[in-house]
Amino acid sequence: MCGRYLLDEADQIAPRFHVEDWDEAKLKPNYNVAPTMVMPVITQSDDGKPQIEMMQWGITRFFGKDAKKMLINTRADKAFGGFWKKTVCSRRCLIPANGFYEWKGSAGNKTPYFIHPKNEKLFAFAGIWDTWKNDDGHEIKTFSIMTTEPNAEMREIHNREPVMLHREDETSWLEPSNDSPDALERFFYPYEDNGLEIYEVSRDVNVVKNNNGKLFLPINSQ
Repeated sequence: MCGRYLLDEADQIAPRFHVEDWDEAKLKPNYNVAPTMVMPVITQSDDGKPQIEMMQWGITRFFGKDAKKMLINTRADKAFGGFWKKTVCSRRCLIPANGFYEWKGSAGNKTPYFIHPKNEKLFAFAGIWDTWKNDDGHEIKTFSIMTTEPNAEMREIHNREPVMLHREDETSWLEPSNDSPDALERFFYPYEDNGLEIYEVSRDVNVVKNNNGKLFLPINSQ
């Protein structure tokens, strides 16, 4: 599960992901990204180059005429079944982040933690994207974060973790020709053991409207 994440270095997205001709002023830090927010993702353009697109977090899946559900995460073990297969095989993206939040404990008394790769300050979640039309007929692009089994550290916090790609896998994840389950399953790895830094943060992060650079600082440093 990944229900909140952080993008601190928004102005570094273009150079980090080799995107040309992008106005960095359009990208703002967001220290408490929540579902339905519009965030930058990296896709591959028709000419094969990486590009930044702004999309809403949460793919909308329709169950009949009026029922719908917003899916912010996509389980890797269900990626090639039913609803998901076409999207995973043909509409993949990179979701830039500096880390994510996860909670541990019983309902009503959960402790928030900040998690990020030790050796990558700005990295990418493996993501997928889709489109749907709202009641006004306006097309909206949306994205979902792939999740997989937890590594050793994450297992102490939660039974799932987002797929955090290594740099050398980012281009291959976007490559359209990698469109089969056999080609894509290799990306759904847990992050290597001892590769994540995890520490407790303030419960201020529980409130979505709280959005400042102190949210991801260790609790004992605030």
